[in-house]
Amino acid sequence: MKRLFLILIMAAATCAAADAYRIALLSDVHVTPGNRADTMLRRAVDEINAADYDLVIMNGDLTNEGSDAELRRVKDILDGIRHPLSVLPGNHESTWSQSATKTFFDLWGTDRFAVETDSLLITGIACGPYMKMGDGHVKQEDLHWLAATLAASRAPRVLSVNHYPILPDLDNDDDYARVLAPYPVIGHINGHYHQWRSYEAGGYLPGVMTRALLMPDGTAGYAIVDISPDWVHVYEKILGREPRAKYAFAAEPSRAPEVLTAAPADTAVAAPTGWQVRRVWADSASVFTRPAFDARHVYIGNSLGHAIAIDKASGRRSWSIPTGASLFSRPAVLRSGRVAFPSATGILTVDADGRRASTEPSREGPYVADGLVLDDVWVQGGYKRLELRDPRSGRLRHTYDSLYNYCQAAPAVDGSDIVFGAWDTNLRCIDRRTGRLRWVWNNGKAQNQLGPGNVVPVITPERVYIVAPDRYMTAIDRRTGATVWRDKSHRYRESLGHSADHRLVYAKTMDGELVAVDATVPDFREAWTVDLGLGYDHAPCIVAEHDGVVLAGSRRGILTAVDPASRRVLWSLPLGKSEINGIDIDPSTGHIWVTLIEGTVYEIAKS
Repeated sequence: MKRLFLILIMAAATCAAADAYRIALLSDVHVTPGNRADTMLRRAVDEINAADYDLVIMNGDLTNEGSDAELRRVKDILDGIRHPLSVLPGNHESTWSQSATKTFFDLWGTDRFAVETDSLLITGIACGPYMKMGDGHVKQEDLHWLAATLAASRAPRVLSVNHYPILPDLDNDDDYARVLAPYPVIGHINGHYHQWRSYEAGGYLPGVMTRALLMPDGTAGYAIVDISPDWVHVYEKILGREPRAKYAFAAEPSRAPEVLTAAPADTAVAAPTGWQVRRVWADSASVFTRPAFDARHVYIGNSLGHAIAIDKASGRRSWSIPTGASLFSRPAVLRSGRVAFPSATGILTVDADGRRASTEPSREGPYVADGLVLDDVWVQGGYKRLELRDPRSGRLRHTYDSLYNYCQAAPAVDGSDIVFGAWDTNLRCIDRRTGRLRWVWNNGKAQNQLGPGNVVPVITPERVYIVAPDRYMTAIDRRTGATVWRDKSHRYRESLGHSADHRLVYAKTMDGELVAVDATVPDFREAWTVDLGLGYDHAPCIVAEHDGVVLAGSRRGILTAVDPASRRVLWSLPLGKSEINGIDIDPSTGHIWVTLIEGTVYEIAKS
C-alpha cells in the first residue's frame, strides 16, 4: 500500500510540475569558514542556479555560533544565487551571536519576508530562543507583522515558513497558529530537526520538516517545494542526483479548529493567599532583559531596541528611547540617578526624566551581559572584555580584555574578587580594584556552548560554585581556582542561586527540581531536593531567596516559591507561557519583579 501511495504521489507530481510555483529550500547549513558545509553550500548554490526556481529560501541555522565571520561567509555564498532569495535566521543565529543578532540585520536588512503572486502568499518569520537557552519563541512584533501582512493580502492561498515547527517546541505556538487561523493557509514548512517528517502544524495544518544541508548518511542536499493549483509536493534533492518525492498534500486552505478562531481565554493570574500579583506592563514587542529600579521607575529594554521607563505606581510608560538594536542587557541604575542601557550599538545613558545624557558607541561587539552596580564600581561584561566603570558617571576605569567571546550573565562580587564566565569555556577571577587576573578555570570541554557562559557564580569565603551546560555543579577553590569537586548526580544547567546567609547553594535542574547543597563543608553534600513540578526545564533564570522564600522561574512562565524550612512548594504562579528572564528584588520596596520574554512585567509582594 505504501508503495502504491508513493507511485501516485510521483505521478501527480509529474503532471503538476508544468504550472507549479517552485521553491528551492535550504535549511540547517551550519557553515563555519572552511568546513565541509562551506564547500557543500557552494555546490548547492551552483546546482540551484542551473535549475529553474521562482524563489530560493534559506530557512535558518546558517551558522554554528552566529559569529560575524560565519554570517559573512554565508552571505558571500548566497549572493551568488541568481533567483529571488529570502533568508531567515535560526536558533544558531539567535541563541549565540557575536553581535546580539545585529549583524544578521546589517547583512540582510530583515529577519522576515513576504513573497506574493496572484495566487499565493509565502510568509516567513524568525524565532528564537534569543541570546540564551530556552524554547523557541516568535517575537511579539513578528506576530503583529504577520497578522497585518495576512490581513492586507488578497492571495487565495498562503504557505507558512519558519525554522521551527508550529508545535510546543515554540512557547507561543498557539499564538502563531491563532494568527494564521483566519486565513487560507495550505501548510507550514520548517527545518531545525535535521530530518524528514510530516506532522500537523498548529494542530490542523499539513506540516513538513525538511533535511539539513548535511545529513548523517553523508549526503548533501536541500528540499524542493512545488505548489500547483491542486497539490503541494515536497522533494528531496541530493546533490548530483534526481529529485526524490517525499511528501504531498492538497493545496487547499485548511480549516482551523474552533479553539484557534474563538477569542483567547482570560489570562488573569490568581494570587496565592497572602500575596499580591500585579501585571504592571505588557509590551507590543518581546522583552529579553531583567528589570532595574529606582524609587519611581522600573526600567526594561525590548526586542525593538527601545529603552523604556515605566512608572511603578501607574504602570504607564514615562519614556521610550530607540537604541537601534534589540536589548538583552539589564539596565544599570547608576549612583548619580542616571540609567545606562548597554546594547549592541553602545551604552545609552539617560537622566531619570528621559533626557538623553550621552551615548558611548560600542567599539567591538555588543553588550548582552547583566551588569552589577556597587558603591565603588559598575562591573559590566561586554564582547571579549569585562569593564570596571565609575558607578556615578559610567566612565571606563579598567578593562580586562583577554577574553575570547562575549560575557552574558552578571558577575559575582565579594570583597576584592570579581568572578564571571564568558562563552570562551572559561570562568575567571579578577581583582576588583585593578582588573588584573587572579585565576582562570574551565571544565576541560572544547565546545564554547558547554562552558559557564551564562551562570551567575555563587561566592562563599572558601569556594566559588557554578553550574553549566555540561550538567555538572562544580566547587572551585576561591584562592587558587583549583577544582574542589564536581557533581553530576542531577542534571544541572545554568540556573543557580544561594541562601541569604550563603550557607546553601540552590540549583534548578533540567528535571524541574530545586537542589540545595551545603556550602559550609569542603565536599559535596546535598542538603535537600524539592520537585518543583515543572518537568523538563532549561531556563537559565537565577534562583533567588527573599524574605525566607526561595523563588525559581521556568521556561514556560511559571514562578515557583519554596519554603526552605519545610522543604515544600508554597505556590506556583503561571504568569505566562514564555521564559522568565530573571527574578529581581526592588531595593526601595522589597517587592519581587519578573519580566517574561512575551513582553510582560509583574510585581509580586506579600499582602
